[in-house]
Amino acid sequence: MGLGAKRGEKELAAAGGRGATAQNGKPVESVWDFPRPPSVERVDWRIRVVHRGETIVDAPHAVRVLETSQAPAYYVAAEFVALDRLAPAARTSGCEWKGAASYADVVVDGSTARESCWTYPQPTPAFEPIRDHWAFYAQALDECWVDDERVDPNDGSFYGGWITNNVTGPYKGAVGTMFW
Repeated sequence: MGLGAKRGEKELAAAGGRGATAQNGKPVESVWDFPRPPSVERVDWRIRVVHRGETIVDAPHAVRVLETSQAPAYYVAAEFVALDRLAPAARTSGCEWKGAASYADVVVDGSTARESCWTYPQPTPAFEPIRDHWAFYAQALDECWVDDERVDPNDGSFYGGWITNNVTGPYKGAVGTMFW
């Protein structure tokens, strides 16, 4: 990257640039245009999670959290989650923006995907829209979908972003990106 070049511009240009439409019919966007602190946005896109052949999530809409350098994290209302397939995990974490997160395992047919989803039971006021919603790590589960597009997980195990054809990087999470 040359002096003064903004991270992600090359990837954005390769996808057609701002205002373009991606193959999935959604507007092209760069994670480097996402804000910090993060924003919350409702999307009327179908969100699905399938693990070991069983549907864990099938939601007609979701809330996405958009944060600089990270692929969007999708949060779905508990009513669209097979809650009987979630088992509370001991892990908790804190986010300077969203508050305290609790984690759960996804359990299907005796197989456990450990700490593969999380929720913010009492989010900060700015993130109230994600209360009683769950987000899932695409890295840990067999299939995650936005509408009819199977997502790619971001690298690493810290961020739970879902990469779709309309979202360009580079994405934080891979080795060497911790201090971006």
